[in-house]
Amino acid sequence: MSQSIMTEPALPPTEPSTLRPKLRLDGLTHEFRTGGAPPVKAIEGISLDVAPGAFVSLIGQSGCGKSTLFNIMAGLLQPSAGRVVLDGEDITGRAGLVSYMLQKDLLLPWRTILDNVIFGLEIQGVDRREARAVAEPLMDRYGLGRFKTHYPASLSGGMRQRAALLRTLLCNNDVILLDEPFAALDAQTRFRMQEWLLTLWKDFGRTVLFVTHDVDEAIFLSDEICVLSPRPGRIADRFDVSLPRPRGRNVVTAPEFIRAKERCLDLLFSGGQPADSEAA
Repeated sequence: MSQSIMTEPALPPTEPSTLRPKLRLDGLTHEFRTGGAPPVKAIEGISLDVAPGAFVSLIGQSGCGKSTLFNIMAGLLQPSAGRVVLDGEDITGRAGLVSYMLQKDLLLPWRTILDNVIFGLEIQGVDRREARAVAEPLMDRYGLGRFKTHYPASLSGGMRQRAALLRTLLCNNDVILLDEPFAALDAQTRFRMQEWLLTLWKDFGRTVLFVTHDVDEAIFLSDEICVLSPRPGRIADRFDVSLPRPRGRNVVTAPEFIRAKERCLDLLFSGGQPADSEAA
């Protein structure tokens, strides 16, 4: 079995706001039930439209349901109510239609970095020789070329995450879910990985949803930020990041960056209740 796979990155769509949403979350609610204990509601009534090629970050306190929401979007968890719509089609409960990368890189220790990068393609039925032919030039282009024959144990955390991200992108799904992929990295490596991720996002034109606890990271990376309330997670606030791209590290001193950070922190420390005086 074979499939059509991208050999060259694609530019993101222009003026995404004029297009049909790439991904729509429609009233997602989920309760966890254990034996005879009262149900625990993790998320409630989450609705969100995500434009094609957008980079959207989700932030919130620990336990607000971010990972539950991602598991539902990935088709790994059936919601108690609501639906997930991709390109106008209901995909609720269907796995494999969006790509999902967890905080841990989950590289297979017995595979070389090259063969880890192509693992998702192989699962999708692509011949190993064909998958390698696609992956090798991209590994060269994105700084992994000299590690093709290395094994994961010999690489730094940052390089392992690069391999895991490239593996995720090569799966050819238009929507990518990234659940705190840089949380375990030191500050300098994290900064480099943020810039590297933006390069891949620009080149491949994928739609990215990104979970982080780092407000600065969310603002630096995103077109849009959604702040979730404490459990049950609801969208307490949602706003565009108006900072122009490309963004250098000095953007953290820009007035727009500081205002966005204050807005996020006010919500996070107020328990997800927006202040009446907040600007739109």
